[in-house]
Amino acid sequence: MENIRATAFDVFDEARLLGEHTDMIIKSNDREFQVHKIIMCGCSSYFRALFSNNWSSPAQPFCEIQGISQDIMPLIIQYAYTRSVHITQENVLELLVAAEMILVSGLVDTCCQFLESQLCPENCIGICKFTVDFYSCSKLRCKAKHYILQHFEEVLHVSEEFLELSLEQLEEIIDEDELNVKQEEVVFEAVLHWINHAPENRRQHIAVLLPKVRLGLITSAYFINNVKCNTLVMENEACMPVIINAMKTLFDLNMDEPVNSELMHQLTRPRLPSSILLAIGGWSSGNPTNEIEAYDVKADCWVSVTQEDECPRAYHGTAVLDEFVYCIGGFDGVEYFNSVRKFSLITQTWHEVAPMYERRCYISVAVLDGLIYAIGGFDGQQRLKTVERYDPNTNQWTMMAPMNEQRSDASATSLQGRIYICGGFTGIEYLFSAESFNPESNQWTLIAPMSSRRSGVGVIAYADQVYAVGGFDGASRLQSAEAYNPLTNIWSDVASMYNPRSNFGIELAIRGSGLCISCLKTKAGAQPTPCEVWEGTILVVVVGRMQGRIRLGGDGEDGGEWKRQHLRTQTCTKAGAQPTPCEVWEGTILVVVVVGRMQGRIRLGGDGEDGGEWKRQHLRT
Repeated sequence: MENIRATAFDVFDEARLLGEHTDMIIKSNDREFQVHKIIMCGCSSYFRALFSNNWSSPAQPFCEIQGISQDIMPLIIQYAYTRSVHITQENVLELLVAAEMILVSGLVDTCCQFLESQLCPENCIGICKFTVDFYSCSKLRCKAKHYILQHFEEVLHVSEEFLELSLEQLEEIIDEDELNVKQEEVVFEAVLHWINHAPENRRQHIAVLLPKVRLGLITSAYFINNVKCNTLVMENEACMPVIINAMKTLFDLNMDEPVNSELMHQLTRPRLPSSILLAIGGWSSGNPTNEIEAYDVKADCWVSVTQEDECPRAYHGTAVLDEFVYCIGGFDGVEYFNSVRKFSLITQTWHEVAPMYERRCYISVAVLDGLIYAIGGFDGQQRLKTVERYDPNTNQWTMMAPMNEQRSDASATSLQGRIYICGGFTGIEYLFSAESFNPESNQWTLIAPMSSRRSGVGVIAYADQVYAVGGFDGASRLQSAEAYNPLTNIWSDVASMYNPRSNFGIELAIRGSGLCISCLKTKAGAQPTPCEVWEGTILVVVVGRMQGRIRLGGDGEDGGEWKRQHLRTQTCTKAGAQPTPCEVWEGTILVVVVVGRMQGRIRLGGDGEDGGEWKRQHLRT
């Protein structure tokens, strides 16, 4: 059908160029264009309305359109016939204005896509301002604003358009939680830079802009030396309440003046990072904890986002979906949970969602087609074979077909529209069996068994195969790995890891995708231990308890104690790949791997029994 349509429009366009069967002449700035009415009506409701009055009147074959240049009109006509047009940096803005004016929505979208592809620190502000008056360009406007926020420091240094922002526009930008800066000092410097461009007209605006700077996040030395004694700040009395509240925050002062709680919140609220690592719950000092910490990779800092009313939770599964992190099931040392909580990455608040039908810890979690699957686990009495699925749109869990075997301490992943779960523990037997789930038929099918029994196994999908790595076979921890091909239903051995391990984290790391590995030193004097990241990596293995999409600390279900083993990352992509050295810290209680911005691929791990304080972090990419 598409080939027929393309051929027909080629014929129509050729007929136009030859003047065959045309029934209308469009005039634009003394230039005339012969067209077919029906073709022009097909690309725009504007032309349909324009031609309707003289559709059957051959006496009026002319139509004049004002406001469109003779260089742009032929491009619009070409688009009407071919649905393609040559867009350049020189013509895109005029073409977009014209297309918006005569309601050629497809051409508007094409122009917006071109401008989006051209976004850079030098032009992002101009594009954002340009699209304000165009309702049909709202998506591009959002993209441009997001670009400004994410590349703010680069924009500040190279964009002349930054200095031309209005007060309201600058205020809106620096007030955003998503503003991406390494230090809050950058925001204060940006305010001064903007004011100093036209000091006589802008100096009074410091009173409006200063409260938008998160002064509670800057260093006390910078505050004293650069903010408090700044001339613009000192000469404007309206800045005094902001300075006083900032001092209370930075120096923990108790003054007689009443505290402005709203202003204090504004001064101390952290910016939301563009990509983060989340450490949620797990074990700490021998007990489950409710601590949550967020690591901003770009700013190289941790921020506590713990909610005091949140209960401790370990051995739970987690998944990332639609800017929420879901914590599913788990154990608090006494009770086994069927509760599910979701954490908003925007508001940093917890929300209770519908509970599961069954209590589950040592749970396996997978995400497929926007739905969360909670698979197997342990309810305090028995290992489970039941499965349930959560739909965030309806806030409902639905019981699905059960697996063929009971499984806890297994691991699951999704591939090509199906869910795969491998290994696990029945309470008696360590499993080498694996199953796949077809959501369309609601049916679990046993696939070929693995070559080894694997509880606490790491499972991940990549390049049309499912990889099962490590685990515990009932006698020892494994260093072997194998890959499953769904087309042949065959497991094949792949290169073994250097170290045997179970109950660890596994993650996909594609070169150039922004992989970060964060290792936290637990006690003074701990020495870095060499590890390896292979060029062409597809699998990254880290020590820690891994349950679900985000895996949390604790010893494995087999009850074995965690050892202070040397940590390594290893992959199985291709023979002969050479390792690149990096470092992780011996005594690590948490190792985190993240790819991109919250794409459902955040993995956490750690033994949680160490109890050491998080004192410093070393990043290797």
